[in-house]
Amino acid sequence: MKLDVQLDGRPDEAGERARTLIAAGVDGLFTFEGPHDVFLPLIVAAGSPDVPPTDLMTNVAIAIPRSPMQLANTAYDLQLLSRGRFRLGLGSQIRPHIENRYGASWSRPAARMREAVLAVKAILDAWQSGGRLDFRGEFTKHTLMPATFAPGPNPYGVPPVLLGALGPVMTRTAAEVADGLLVMPFHSHRHFRERTLPAVAEGLELAGRERIDLYPQAIVATGGSPGEIEAATFGVKALLAFYGSTPAYRPVLDVEGWGDLQPELNALSKTGDIMAMTGLIDDTMTRTLAVVGTPAECAAEIGRRFGDVAERICAYFPGSTHPPETITALATELGKAQGPPQ
Repeated sequence: MKLDVQLDGRPDEAGERARTLIAAGVDGLFTFEGPHDVFLPLIVAAGSPDVPPTDLMTNVAIAIPRSPMQLANTAYDLQLLSRGRFRLGLGSQIRPHIENRYGASWSRPAARMREAVLAVKAILDAWQSGGRLDFRGEFTKHTLMPATFAPGPNPYGVPPVLLGALGPVMTRTAAEVADGLLVMPFHSHRHFRERTLPAVAEGLELAGRERIDLYPQAIVATGGSPGEIEAATFGVKALLAFYGSTPAYRPVLDVEGWGDLQPELNALSKTGDIMAMTGLIDDTMTRTLAVVGTPAECAAEIGRRFGDVAERICAYFPGSTHPPETITALATELGKAQGPPQ
Protein backbone atom coordinates (compact mmCIF):
# COMPACT_ATOMS: atom_id res chain seq x y z
CA MET A 1 0.00 0.00 0.00
CA LYS A 2 1.07 3.58 -0.63
CA LEU A 3 1.26 6.18 2.12
CA ASP A 4 -0.12 9.72 1.89
CA VAL A 5 0.52 12.10 4.79
CA GLN A 6 -0.55 15.61 5.63
CA LEU A 7 1.48 18.56 4.41
CA ASP A 8 1.11 21.11 7.20
CA GLY A 9 -0.86 24.17 6.25
CA ARG A 10 1.65 27.06 6.46
CA PRO A 11 2.70 27.91 2.90
CA ASP A 12 5.97 29.51 4.03
CA GLU A 13 7.06 26.16 5.50
CA ALA A 14 5.51 23.88 2.91
CA GLY A 15 8.55 23.49 0.66
CA GLU A 16 10.92 22.36 3.39
CA ARG A 17 8.33 20.08 4.96
CA ALA A 18 7.48 18.54 1.60
CA ARG A 19 11.16 17.78 0.95
CA THR A 20 11.50 16.14 4.37
CA LEU A 21 8.43 13.95 3.94
CA ILE A 22 9.29 12.90 0.39
CA ALA A 23 12.82 12.03 1.48
CA ALA A 24 11.29 9.92 4.26
CA GLY A 25 9.57 7.79 1.64
CA VAL A 26 5.94 8.92 1.51
CA ASP A 27 4.08 8.45 -1.76
CA GLY A 28 1.90 11.54 -1.60
CA LEU A 29 1.00 14.69 0.31
CA PHE A 30 -2.41 16.09 1.15
CA THR A 31 -3.65 19.29 2.74
CA PHE A 32 -6.47 19.90 5.18
CA GLU A 33 -8.85 22.87 5.17
CA GLY A 34 -7.72 24.27 8.53
CA PRO A 35 -6.16 27.55 9.65
CA HIS A 36 -4.48 28.13 6.28
CA ASP A 37 -5.58 27.95 2.66
CA VAL A 38 -5.91 24.36 1.44
CA PHE A 39 -4.33 24.99 -1.98
CA LEU A 40 -1.32 27.23 -1.29
CA PRO A 41 0.96 24.59 0.33
CA LEU A 42 0.37 22.30 -2.64
CA ILE A 43 1.19 25.12 -5.04
CA VAL A 44 4.45 25.68 -3.17
CA ALA A 45 5.30 21.97 -3.24
CA ALA A 46 4.38 21.54 -6.91
CA GLY A 47 6.10 24.70 -8.07
CA SER A 48 9.36 24.45 -6.12
CA PRO A 49 12.21 23.12 -8.28
CA ASP A 50 13.93 21.61 -5.23
CA VAL A 51 10.86 19.56 -4.20
CA PRO A 52 10.83 16.15 -5.93
CA PRO A 53 7.65 15.30 -7.86
CA THR A 54 5.03 13.54 -5.75
CA ASP A 55 1.29 12.93 -5.67
CA LEU A 56 -0.67 15.90 -4.27
CA MET A 57 -4.26 16.14 -3.05
CA THR A 58 -6.66 18.41 -1.20
CA ASN A 59 -8.21 16.43 1.61
CA VAL A 60 -10.48 18.20 1.52
CA ALA A 61 -11.29 21.58 -0.04
CA ILE A 62 -14.67 22.74 1.24
CA ALA A 63 -16.82 23.03 -1.86
CA ILE A 64 -20.08 24.62 -0.73
CA PRO A 65 -18.70 28.15 -0.18
CA ARG A 66 -16.65 28.00 -3.40
CA SER A 67 -17.66 28.32 -7.03
CA PRO A 68 -17.13 25.20 -9.18
CA MET A 69 -15.40 27.48 -11.70
CA GLN A 70 -12.92 28.60 -9.05
CA LEU A 71 -12.28 24.99 -8.04
CA ALA A 72 -11.83 23.91 -11.66
CA ASN A 73 -9.33 26.70 -12.36
CA THR A 74 -7.21 25.85 -9.34
CA ALA A 75 -7.36 22.12 -10.03
CA TYR A 76 -6.32 22.67 -13.65
CA ASP A 77 -3.32 24.79 -12.64
CA LEU A 78 -2.21 22.37 -9.92
CA GLN A 79 -2.42 19.58 -12.47
CA LEU A 80 -0.04 21.61 -14.62
CA LEU A 81 2.35 22.44 -11.78
CA SER A 82 2.45 18.85 -10.51
CA ARG A 83 2.80 17.40 -14.01
CA GLY A 84 -0.34 15.34 -13.73
CA ARG A 85 -0.06 14.27 -10.09
CA PHE A 86 -2.92 16.26 -8.54
CA ARG A 87 -6.26 15.03 -7.21
CA LEU A 88 -9.00 17.45 -6.17
CA GLY A 89 -10.63 16.21 -2.98
CA LEU A 90 -13.87 18.00 -2.08
CA GLY A 91 -15.93 17.98 1.10
CA SER A 92 -19.08 19.55 2.49
CA GLN A 93 -18.28 20.41 6.15
CA ILE A 94 -21.15 20.69 8.65
CA ARG A 95 -23.83 23.36 8.88
CA PRO A 96 -22.42 25.52 11.75
CA HIS A 97 -19.11 25.92 9.91
CA ILE A 98 -20.70 26.68 6.55
CA GLU A 99 -23.08 29.27 7.97
CA ASN A 100 -21.08 30.77 10.84
CA ARG A 101 -17.43 30.34 9.77
CA TYR A 102 -17.67 30.65 5.99
CA GLY A 103 -20.75 32.90 5.97
CA ALA A 104 -22.35 30.81 3.24
CA SER A 105 -25.76 29.21 2.88
CA TRP A 106 -26.53 25.61 3.83
CA SER A 107 -29.06 23.18 2.44
CA ARG A 108 -29.18 19.56 1.28
CA PRO A 109 -25.44 18.88 1.48
CA ALA A 110 -25.42 15.65 -0.53
CA ALA A 111 -27.35 17.27 -3.38
CA ARG A 112 -25.03 20.28 -3.33
CA MET A 113 -21.91 18.12 -3.32
CA ARG A 114 -23.24 15.96 -6.13
CA GLU A 115 -23.76 19.06 -8.22
CA ALA A 116 -20.38 20.56 -7.25
CA VAL A 117 -18.57 17.42 -8.40
CA LEU A 118 -20.52 17.25 -11.64
CA ALA A 119 -20.04 20.95 -12.34
CA VAL A 120 -16.27 20.86 -11.78
CA LYS A 121 -15.97 17.80 -13.99
CA ALA A 122 -18.11 19.41 -16.70
CA ILE A 123 -15.90 22.51 -16.73
CA LEU A 124 -12.68 20.50 -16.84
CA ASP A 125 -14.05 18.23 -19.56
CA ALA A 126 -15.16 21.21 -21.67
CA TRP A 127 -11.67 22.67 -21.50
CA GLN A 128 -10.12 19.32 -22.34
CA SER A 129 -12.37 18.53 -25.28
CA GLY A 130 -12.91 22.05 -26.57
CA GLY A 131 -16.63 21.41 -26.48
CA ARG A 132 -19.37 23.79 -25.39
CA LEU A 133 -19.80 24.30 -21.67
CA ASP A 134 -23.45 23.78 -20.80
CA PHE A 135 -23.96 22.81 -17.18
CA ARG A 136 -27.35 23.69 -15.72
CA GLY A 137 -27.92 22.57 -12.17
CA GLU A 138 -30.22 23.39 -9.30
CA PHE A 139 -27.61 25.38 -7.37
CA THR A 140 -25.20 26.55 -10.06
CA LYS A 141 -25.12 27.24 -13.78
CA HIS A 142 -22.10 27.38 -16.11
CA THR A 143 -22.96 28.19 -19.72
CA LEU A 144 -20.50 30.95 -20.64
CA MET A 145 -16.93 30.11 -21.61
CA PRO A 146 -15.42 32.57 -24.10
CA ALA A 147 -12.13 31.50 -25.65
CA THR A 148 -10.36 34.23 -23.66
CA PHE A 149 -11.11 32.38 -20.43
CA ALA A 150 -10.66 28.78 -21.58
CA PRO A 151 -7.16 27.39 -20.87
CA GLY A 152 -7.53 24.63 -23.44
CA PRO A 153 -6.60 20.96 -23.00
CA ASN A 154 -4.39 20.18 -20.05
CA PRO A 155 -1.29 18.34 -21.33
CA TYR A 156 -1.46 16.05 -18.29
CA GLY A 157 -5.14 15.24 -18.61
CA VAL A 158 -8.09 16.03 -16.38
CA PRO A 159 -7.35 15.71 -12.64
CA PRO A 160 -9.55 13.26 -10.71
CA VAL A 161 -12.29 14.76 -8.55
CA LEU A 162 -12.78 12.95 -5.24
CA LEU A 163 -15.48 13.38 -2.62
CA GLY A 164 -15.12 13.00 1.14
CA ALA A 165 -17.96 11.24 2.97
CA LEU A 166 -18.97 9.54 6.19
CA GLY A 167 -22.75 8.98 6.17
CA PRO A 168 -24.56 6.65 3.77
CA VAL A 169 -26.17 9.38 1.63
CA MET A 170 -22.94 11.27 0.95
CA THR A 171 -21.04 8.00 0.48
CA ARG A 172 -23.62 6.81 -2.02
CA THR A 173 -23.37 10.16 -3.80
CA ALA A 174 -19.60 9.85 -4.07
CA ALA A 175 -19.93 6.38 -5.59
CA GLU A 176 -22.42 7.73 -8.14
CA VAL A 177 -20.53 10.78 -9.44
CA ALA A 178 -16.96 11.15 -8.12
CA ASP A 179 -13.71 9.60 -9.31
CA GLY A 180 -12.85 8.50 -5.79
CA LEU A 181 -14.16 8.33 -2.22
CA LEU A 182 -12.20 9.85 0.64
CA VAL A 183 -13.33 7.82 3.64
CA MET A 184 -13.65 10.18 6.61
CA PRO A 185 -10.93 9.36 9.20
CA PHE A 186 -13.38 9.08 12.13
CA HIS A 187 -14.63 5.54 11.67
CA SER A 188 -14.10 1.99 12.88
CA HIS A 189 -13.41 -1.20 10.97
CA ARG A 190 -16.97 -2.30 11.69
CA HIS A 191 -18.47 1.01 10.51
CA PHE A 192 -16.39 0.87 7.33
CA ARG A 193 -17.51 -2.67 6.53
CA GLU A 194 -21.15 -2.42 7.65
CA ARG A 195 -22.01 1.13 6.60
CA THR A 196 -19.47 2.55 4.13
CA LEU A 197 -18.94 -0.34 1.73
CA PRO A 198 -22.66 -1.15 1.35
CA ALA A 199 -23.36 2.53 0.57
CA VAL A 200 -20.59 2.46 -2.03
CA ALA A 201 -22.15 -0.62 -3.62
CA GLU A 202 -25.56 1.09 -3.71
CA GLY A 203 -24.15 4.19 -5.38
CA LEU A 204 -22.29 2.19 -8.00
CA GLU A 205 -25.41 0.19 -8.80
CA LEU A 206 -27.54 3.33 -9.13
CA ALA A 207 -25.02 4.89 -11.52
CA GLY A 208 -24.34 1.71 -13.46
CA ARG A 209 -20.66 1.89 -12.57
CA GLU A 210 -18.38 -1.02 -11.75
CA ARG A 211 -15.95 0.56 -9.29
CA ILE A 212 -14.64 3.67 -7.63
CA ASP A 213 -11.21 4.32 -6.13
CA LEU A 214 -11.31 4.22 -2.33
CA TYR A 215 -8.98 6.39 -0.24
CA PRO A 216 -9.34 5.28 3.39
CA GLN A 217 -7.99 7.60 6.04
CA ALA A 218 -6.58 6.52 9.37
CA ILE A 219 -5.77 8.39 12.56
CA VAL A 220 -2.42 6.93 13.63
CA ALA A 221 -0.49 6.90 16.90
CA THR A 222 2.93 5.44 16.22
CA GLY A 223 6.53 5.80 17.27
CA GLY A 224 9.85 4.07 17.64
CA SER A 225 9.50 3.49 21.39
CA PRO A 226 6.73 2.96 23.97
CA GLY A 227 7.22 6.53 25.14
CA GLU A 228 6.78 7.94 21.64
CA ILE A 229 3.67 5.84 21.10
CA GLU A 230 2.20 6.98 24.42
CA ALA A 231 2.84 10.63 23.58
CA ALA A 232 1.30 10.20 20.13
CA THR A 233 -1.73 8.46 21.61
CA PHE A 234 -2.66 11.53 23.66
CA GLY A 235 -2.95 13.62 20.49
CA VAL A 236 -5.02 10.90 18.86
CA LYS A 237 -7.42 10.76 21.81
CA ALA A 238 -7.87 14.53 21.69
CA LEU A 239 -8.80 14.38 17.99
CA LEU A 240 -11.17 11.46 18.55
CA ALA A 241 -12.87 13.42 21.33
CA PHE A 242 -13.27 16.41 19.02
CA TYR A 243 -14.78 14.29 16.26
CA GLY A 244 -16.94 12.38 18.74
CA SER A 245 -18.48 15.58 20.05
CA THR A 246 -20.02 16.31 16.63
CA PRO A 247 -23.65 15.13 16.31
CA ALA A 248 -23.16 14.26 12.62
CA TYR A 249 -20.49 11.73 13.57
CA ARG A 250 -22.51 9.92 16.22
CA PRO A 251 -23.40 7.01 13.87
CA VAL A 252 -19.80 5.81 14.12
CA LEU A 253 -20.10 5.63 17.90
CA ASP A 254 -23.55 4.04 17.63
CA VAL A 255 -22.15 1.16 15.61
CA GLU A 256 -19.76 0.36 18.44
CA GLY A 257 -22.34 0.88 21.22
CA TRP A 258 -20.84 4.18 22.39
CA GLY A 259 -23.49 6.56 21.11
CA ASP A 260 -24.33 7.93 24.56
CA LEU A 261 -20.81 9.37 24.72
CA GLN A 262 -21.52 11.87 21.95
CA PRO A 263 -23.79 14.31 23.85
CA GLU A 264 -21.43 14.19 26.83
CA LEU A 265 -18.49 15.12 24.61
CA ASN A 266 -20.58 17.79 22.93
CA ALA A 267 -21.48 19.41 26.25
CA LEU A 268 -17.84 19.48 27.31
CA SER A 269 -16.79 20.94 23.96
CA LYS A 270 -19.00 23.96 24.64
CA THR A 271 -17.10 24.64 27.85
CA GLY A 272 -13.70 24.20 26.18
CA ASP A 273 -12.66 21.44 28.60
CA ILE A 274 -10.35 19.57 26.22
CA MET A 275 -8.70 17.53 28.98
CA ALA A 276 -12.03 16.22 30.24
CA MET A 277 -13.08 15.35 26.70
CA THR A 278 -9.82 13.53 26.05
CA GLY A 279 -10.18 11.63 29.32
CA LEU A 280 -13.44 10.09 28.11
CA ILE A 281 -11.68 8.32 25.23
CA ASP A 282 -10.34 5.09 26.70
CA ASP A 283 -7.78 2.73 25.21
CA THR A 284 -10.39 0.40 23.71
CA MET A 285 -12.05 3.27 21.89
CA THR A 286 -8.68 4.55 20.71
CA ARG A 287 -7.62 1.24 19.22
CA THR A 288 -11.06 0.79 17.63
CA LEU A 289 -11.33 4.25 16.07
CA ALA A 290 -7.62 4.78 15.37
CA VAL A 291 -4.49 2.73 14.73
CA VAL A 292 -1.92 2.42 17.52
CA GLY A 293 1.48 0.74 17.75
CA THR A 294 4.91 0.53 16.22
CA PRO A 295 5.20 1.29 12.50
CA ALA A 296 5.12 -2.44 11.77
CA GLU A 297 2.05 -2.98 13.97
CA CYS A 298 0.26 0.01 12.46
CA ALA A 299 1.02 -1.12 8.92
CA ALA A 300 -0.31 -4.60 9.70
CA GLU A 301 -3.52 -3.17 11.16
CA ILE A 302 -4.04 -0.79 8.24
CA GLY A 303 -3.52 -3.69 5.87
CA ARG A 304 -6.06 -5.77 7.78
CA ARG A 305 -8.66 -3.02 7.62
CA PHE A 306 -8.19 -1.78 4.07
CA GLY A 307 -5.74 -3.97 2.15
CA ASP A 308 -8.43 -5.76 0.15
CA VAL A 309 -10.12 -2.59 -1.09
CA ALA A 310 -7.54 0.20 -1.33
CA GLU A 311 -4.11 0.77 -2.82
CA ARG A 312 -3.14 3.70 -0.58
CA ILE A 313 -3.90 5.12 2.85
CA CYS A 314 -4.05 8.71 4.12
CA ALA A 315 -2.49 8.81 7.60
CA TYR A 316 -3.03 11.54 10.18
CA PHE A 317 -0.63 12.00 13.09
CA PRO A 318 -2.48 14.49 15.34
CA GLY A 319 -0.36 16.28 17.90
CA SER A 320 2.82 14.53 16.76
CA THR A 321 5.79 15.57 14.66
CA HIS A 322 7.45 12.27 13.96
CA PRO A 323 11.15 12.03 13.10
CA PRO A 324 11.75 11.05 9.46
CA GLU A 325 12.85 7.56 10.44
CA THR A 326 9.42 6.80 11.92
CA ILE A 327 7.68 7.91 8.72
CA THR A 328 10.19 5.87 6.71
CA ALA A 329 9.49 2.79 8.81
CA LEU A 330 5.73 3.13 8.37
CA ALA A 331 6.05 3.73 4.62
CA THR A 332 8.36 0.74 4.28
CA GLU A 333 6.07 -1.57 6.22
CA LEU A 334 3.00 -0.38 4.29
CA GLY A 335 4.88 -1.05 1.06
CA LYS A 336 4.90 -4.72 2.02
CA ALA A 337 1.13 -4.82 2.56
CA GLN A 338 -0.94 -6.53 -0.09
CA GLY A 339 -3.24 -4.25 -2.05
CA PRO A 340 -6.56 -5.19 -3.65
CA PRO A 341 -6.60 -7.65 -6.54
CA GLN A 342 -6.19 -5.96 -9.90
